Amino acid sequence: MIANRDICVNFVSQMNADKRRRFSQNTQISALICGYICANLREIKNNMLLLNNYAEGKFVPASSDGEVLFNAITGEEVAIASSKGLDFDAMMKYARKTGGKQLRKMTFHERGRMLKALAFYLMERKEIFYAISAWSGATRADSWVDIEGGIGNLFAYSSLRRQFPDQPYYVDGEMAKLSKEGTFHGHHIMMPKEGVAIHINAFNFPVWGMLEKVAVNLLAGVPAIVKPAAITSYLTEAVVKEIVASGILPEGSLQLICGSARGILDFVTSSDVVTFTGSADTGRMLKASKRIINEAVPFNMEADSLNCTVLGKDAVPGTAEFDLFLKEVRKEMTLKAGQRCTAVRRIIVPENLIEDVQIQLGKMLSQTVIGNPAEKGVRMGALAGKVQVKEVHERVMELRKSCEMVYGNLDNFEVMGADREKGSFFAPVLLRNDNPFGQEDVHNIECFGPVATLLPYRDTEDAIELAKMGKGSLVCSIATYDKDIAKEFVLGAASMHGRILVLDRDCAKENTGHGSPMPLLVHGGPGRAGGGEEMGGKRGVMHYLQRTAIQGSPTVLSHITNVYQYGGKQTEHDIHPFRRHFEELEIGETLVTHKRTITEADIVNFANVSWDHFYAHTDHTSLEGTLFEKPVAHGYFVLSAAAGLFVDAKKGPVLLNYGLEECRFLKPMYAGATIGVKLTCKEKIAQERREPEDVARGIVKWLVDVYDETGETVAIATILTMVKMKNQD
Repeated sequence: MIANRDICVNFVSQMNADKRRRFSQNTQISALICGYICANLREIKNNMLLLNNYAEGKFVPASSDGEVLFNAITGEEVAIASSKGLDFDAMMKYARKTGGKQLRKMTFHERGRMLKALAFYLMERKEIFYAISAWSGATRADSWVDIEGGIGNLFAYSSLRRQFPDQPYYVDGEMAKLSKEGTFHGHHIMMPKEGVAIHINAFNFPVWGMLEKVAVNLLAGVPAIVKPAAITSYLTEAVVKEIVASGILPEGSLQLICGSARGILDFVTSSDVVTFTGSADTGRMLKASKRIINEAVPFNMEADSLNCTVLGKDAVPGTAEFDLFLKEVRKEMTLKAGQRCTAVRRIIVPENLIEDVQIQLGKMLSQTVIGNPAEKGVRMGALAGKVQVKEVHERVMELRKSCEMVYGNLDNFEVMGADREKGSFFAPVLLRNDNPFGQEDVHNIECFGPVATLLPYRDTEDAIELAKMGKGSLVCSIATYDKDIAKEFVLGAASMHGRILVLDRDCAKENTGHGSPMPLLVHGGPGRAGGGEEMGGKRGVMHYLQRTAIQGSPTVLSHITNVYQYGGKQTEHDIHPFRRHFEELEIGETLVTHKRTITEADIVNFANVSWDHFYAHTDHTSLEGTLFEKPVAHGYFVLSAAAGLFVDAKKGPVLLNYGLEECRFLKPMYAGATIGVKLTCKEKIAQERREPEDVARGIVKWLVDVYDETGETVAIATILTMVKMKNQD
């Protein structure tokens, strides 16, 4: 890990004796940080790291007169951040012309594999990040959410590539027939925006905050400029250093600003996307920027909100839900020292249970050991800095005007392995408001730390109203084993929340918790929460794509999209398509089969083989008042008979039938009807090899158009086959 021990020794020897002693208290952290400094040839000024910006493909160290950053545990000066000398306009042009151009040439599958490789690379280096994360006051558990949770987003979006074509663009939705004769169609195509994603992130998650956003824009094919909050930017910078060293991302895909980015929005264009995570006041100010408005720049805001959790009336002491509720509240108050945008701020409890909850929760909070995360037994670290301590203290004092403080001490609490005055520590505080409908400060004032307030309610309707009084939240949760209570609450509260967790004994072991947004679900919320959406799986990727309606003949649209459009020109070959390899097949290539007449024996035999004796197929006496004139052929028999017409029996490049994507039976088929099939190559998706010895192959989607003797389509389906590639290199 340590690249040059002499440099490490020299670095530590420059410290005064007291600082050297504290720096070396944890030898593992000391070695890891020393190794990181040496491996990356870090510049040091007065025992502080000069953080690097990464702009236009180069590292630009902070100027020595930049903002000083502190260790939240010891209060020591550890780094300097500054953006002095950066040309924001040039950085954005570089991203658009260099990074964006290369990313747009890649397919979704290639970009997804790129994210996967990066995730593995960063996971191998996670201990470096854990060591540096300790400066922010985070415990190992806190850092796990930030570091491995962030890397997990890369894995999740890598897997999402399978929901997109192996193309640089995405064909969205179904074709729209725009003319009577079918010669004029419409469709939607989605292309990567030709701009840059500017991510302005909060201080509480310096790794997750970056990776949960860039995973989405990179899969979409859009480069990013990341601006972390300066106070914890030393950790973001460490991760970006490793990303650059990996060489996995195309040049220009990612840039970093550790210092101030004031003025960067003056250079945005309509092709760019701006995302913001942080306080609602700052977010609204940025969203109202003249350039944002004039250029109609998409602006996604995820703001801190007054999230709540509700104890269902059925979840009385002694039930699993009561215990789960208390455990979740304690976790939400103490994880990351309450510095999470999703943390519980309002605890809504049945009025007859509020004393029980207050007593039990107080006992649980009293067991929380606060102090230096390096010390064994410490369960809660510090706030990110002295500024945060001051702000949380002020907010608690404001709330105490209308709320009673029932647990905690603002000035006198024990800290293990650290100096309470020098560090940025804040003990858990539990407040109580017995008149939440009359005293509304609790629904307006947020303490961004280990602080929450108990609120009583009479019935579920009351609980819903209290939840919505937060004026828009990222998340709320309810602990109940009563399905009716759960349904009433969710349907009543959903309009003002971005996410709702229903917590009960059935999901207790596997649920991810109140405060954990998931990569494939949207993260955001209405009103105070900002009105935006982050992540969201496929939905999130769409934010970075421009949807364009395209119109023309189905033949032209088939050629543009590489997806066959019904009614487009079809081509025939002498060789059966099942005898042709993946690369040889062409979109629009069609096999027109021989025909087959359906008999009464076919219907009876299929009923006997399948055991499908539905009356419409077998009972002549039950058809009065139905849609059918006489026993009708099974739809699946028609599809099976179609397969018998188009399948080539000999062994060839087709490896297997991969499935059925869509199927419609459009017209009843009776004995005596004659069917034929047009089998058309609709779409091709190359598959990646999981192991070097795997057969190179791809998935081919076929449009199966079954028609009768009148030429009318009677059934239509899309089937998938796995087809071997000719080139096995």
